[in-house]
Amino acid sequence: MKVVHVSHSDGLGGAPIAAYRLHRALRAAGLASRMAVDHATTGDWSVAAPKGALAKLGGAFRPRIGAAILRGFGPRKSGLHSVAVLPGRLQQRLGDADIAHLHWINSEMTSVAEIGRLTQPVIWTLHDMWPFCGTEHYASDGAWKSERGIGIDGWTWRRKRRHWGPMQLVAPSRWLADRVAESALMGSWPVRVIPNPIDLDIWAPVDKRVARDLMGLPANRKIILFGAVDGDGDPRKGGDLLFSALRSLADMGCDADLAIFGMQAPQKLADTGCSVHYLGRLSDDVSLRLAYSAADVFVLPSRQDNLPNTGVEAMACGQPVVAFDTGGLPDIVRHRQTGYLAKPFDTGDLARGITWVLADCARRRTLSEAARAHAEARFAAPVVAEQYRRLYENVAKSHAS
Repeated sequence: MKVVHVSHSDGLGGAPIAAYRLHRALRAAGLASRMAVDHATTGDWSVAAPKGALAKLGGAFRPRIGAAILRGFGPRKSGLHSVAVLPGRLQQRLGDADIAHLHWINSEMTSVAEIGRLTQPVIWTLHDMWPFCGTEHYASDGAWKSERGIGIDGWTWRRKRRHWGPMQLVAPSRWLADRVAESALMGSWPVRVIPNPIDLDIWAPVDKRVARDLMGLPANRKIILFGAVDGDGDPRKGGDLLFSALRSLADMGCDADLAIFGMQAPQKLADTGCSVHYLGRLSDDVSLRLAYSAADVFVLPSRQDNLPNTGVEAMACGQPVVAFDTGGLPDIVRHRQTGYLAKPFDTGDLARGITWVLADCARRRTLSEAARAHAEARFAAPVVAEQYRRLYENVAKSHAS
């Protein structure tokens, strides 16, 4: 069975990285898997990006047209939005695939109508809410629950309804599957919960003393780790909530440093009430593995997230995770077993969770062992690949009948 994964990239951002990890897991399990992307970054021969001048021009042109359409409908909205108007030769790029496996296809990789014309059975792994919303990739107002009205969001939503029929959906978290079930567009479509995979040979604990020495972190301090692609620049990732929580730690008798990856030290340092070590953008797996291993606790203070790679990576490296009990984070963290789930957006409870992990060395070791075991049981690449193999067979059989 030949599977082609369609993704904006194989390495630019969390969703493309997750798609590429699944592709590699499937190949390791013996499946004929390929990727079709607009931007190839890994150098992997099984990942194909447009090669001709016209195809490359189209890949650069489509996002600009989408952005221009969005600007034409008034002031720029907060967050990421996509209209998916221009086709991208998607059917040709699938070639002789038996299964078309869609992932994160924006910025503007293809059009809504082109997706609806695919001849292969389609499986779509949702990495955000765009497929069942209007133009928005994340929504917090429940707009996905009803038919959209006038404006660019309503126009985009109605195009999806007109061109798309039921296809097999996969949600990496129970939270996203629940949002699908609530949606006016895809609520009756089949959806499975299958997490994103991780290679546990690559992502594994490193001796803490060695990791701290290589990362330039103090050997005799407790280290709290936080990271995101834009550091504390994305409100959805909750950096401000973490900083607020850190200012409460001293009152709780917790003395620790903060390490941040994803950004360099800003011109104006954030007020965290503790010493901060800026690790910069860590773009390779080895550096990230060292950062996780060097810390004593990893904090994921997201306001809204699906199944962030950082949380799974931290668990695989034996790192307890403290997060809010919201979104897909409960799929990663088992409360008081592999970390701590704080009341949503309660920075005091987030601080209590950090303190609880750091206060007892024996408890932290137990949490660390449980975190690694949880990663092995739920997120290991062979475990996830087998779930997808069975899904491919079922979808292909249903399509044939």
